[in-house]
Amino acid sequence: MQYTEYSVLMSVYHKENPEFLRESLMSMLNQTKVPNEIVLVKDGPLTDELEEVLKDFKDISTLKIISLEKNVGLGKALNIGLSHCSNELIARMDTDDISYLDRCEKQIEIFNQSRNSLSVIGSAIEEFIDSPDNIVAYKTAIESHESIKKQMKYRNPIAHPSVMFKKSHVNSVGSYKDWFLNEDYYLWIRMMEKGFIFSNIDEPLVKMRINNETYLRRGGWKYFITQKKLFDYMLQKKIINIYDYLFNNIIRFVTRVVISNNLRKIIYLKFLRSEIK
Repeated sequence: MQYTEYSVLMSVYHKENPEFLRESLMSMLNQTKVPNEIVLVKDGPLTDELEEVLKDFKDISTLKIISLEKNVGLGKALNIGLSHCSNELIARMDTDDISYLDRCEKQIEIFNQSRNSLSVIGSAIEEFIDSPDNIVAYKTAIESHESIKKQMKYRNPIAHPSVMFKKSHVNSVGSYKDWFLNEDYYLWIRMMEKGFIFSNIDEPLVKMRINNETYLRRGGWKYFITQKKLFDYMLQKKIINIYDYLFNNIIRFVTRVVISNNLRKIIYLKFLRSEIK
């Protein structure tokens, strides 16, 4: 089967920046392979400024806005949005990031080359602060399914803002679940468990906006506990063994709870990212 059309799945809530939302939407509307549908979930009431941005796009016939009465969180919002997507191929997009204009064309091309075996494809990402030109870090991406499968036991090897996936495959494992800051990792684990095939393109197709609060959000007891529960699940399902389980939790306890935000930032840049000189 050759894919020619795809949907974009996005979710926005009241704390987001109106201009970031505009830039994100424009990066998808200007794709070299234009989506025939963008599903944007309003996760609860938005600010007047965010609503003004959406009014500027009211004449875009491909933009489908789903309004929720209250904020339900990213996992549930994406689940609702996914049910409104009419295409099999879905490109995820965060409302403060920017996609390279050929991102989706490249991902669709690989889906069409895979002879229907591929379920999820991500990419490397560039992380920037303030201006998209101010790239401060680069997250590489391992490409082969077997390498992704091995790394999945220890950390999330698929950058959520960069993914394109098949809707039917995601739905077959129950779609997104409400899992604090790890909705995507939990989804990939369940899909991997069922034998679905993953891949990455090891070139940056998305520019991801970060700041010092990014590293703060990756710390604290709540983040440690939510990841520990993931490793509990993986141990129960025999995806990892007890040694992997202990290793994962010790590393997460140190990086999420013990060390300072500044030191966490250094560790991310030195060991989990390639710092831009």
